[in-house]
Amino acid sequence: MIEPNLELSPKTSASEIASKAAFWIEHSLREDWSEKDQADLDAWLDESPAHHIAYWRLEGAWSETGRLAALRSAPPQPSGEAKHRGFSRLFAVTAAIITVAVFGAAAGSRFLEPRMTIYTTGVGGHKTVTLKDGSSIELNTATVLRVSDGGTRRVWLDQGEAYFQVTHNSMRPFVVTASDHRITDIGTKFLIRRGAGSLEVAVVEGRVRFDAADKPIQSATALLSAGDVAIARAGSLSVVNKTARVLSNELSWRRGVLVFNHTTLAEAAVEFNRYNKEKLAVFDPAVARIPIGGTFQMDNTKDFINLAQTVLGLRVEKRGDQTVISR
Repeated sequence: MIEPNLELSPKTSASEIASKAAFWIEHSLREDWSEKDQADLDAWLDESPAHHIAYWRLEGAWSETGRLAALRSAPPQPSGEAKHRGFSRLFAVTAAIITVAVFGAAAGSRFLEPRMTIYTTGVGGHKTVTLKDGSSIELNTATVLRVSDGGTRRVWLDQGEAYFQVTHNSMRPFVVTASDHRITDIGTKFLIRRGAGSLEVAVVEGRVRFDAADKPIQSATALLSAGDVAIARAGSLSVVNKTARVLSNELSWRRGVLVFNHTTLAEAAVEFNRYNKEKLAVFDPAVARIPIGGTFQMDNTKDFINLAQTVLGLRVEKRGDQTVISR
């Protein structure tokens, strides 16, 4: 397992973050790179949007030179002299990456000029992005989105949830990559939500093609029309159809509210937790299954707690940073 040699604190500087991003990129070139190393990298990226930004900028800048791709595709060298040349080349790549990272963070080097624009929202945040082609994207709470600055109309949803209203152009497809899947516009409005271990795509209007990002396979490919909702998990893809009313309720966050209809108390609490730093907790299984309905301001948990107390007769207790609902 690879162990980073740079410890980060809450006050980590931009140069330290860039240096650690360079560390990860260089080490990903090694033959002993493992699934555990990848998991460690993913965990570091998830710690902060700043980590994502530094890594993407550096990786994009280096990939632009073509050297990284050439290194990865280089055939093995059998001779000792060739191995020495290979080691020297890897050393040169490592030095170049770290130089680009540190110099760019300190002095704004042109090598770190972004090839894409990155948009983020915090917990409870909401942001609308209008693209040059007239398409618009609404970012929901705790979302990270990258948009290509070129003319390729490519977008990456790296975290969270976003609603897309795409200006269709059959000659220039609009493609969103999320997790290990690709969503291609065929004239549409659609929602994409990345969860823990799952990806959900809901089509409000028009059609989209949904497939694997690398090599589409039959089991992971679907053509979705209005009302279709695709749910992808590890090794599986299912498609269900929802009414326009249900989809409208699921998009109620665009209006700043949460709409519940025969929603369990536990599911409602999970939704509130997406938008608020003070969390709700329901530990009792019987209480968790209680169905509720209503419309709530998503940043106002007081009305929800009041419903639990006065209407459902439940007990509410503050425990640290959690509000626990029980019998």
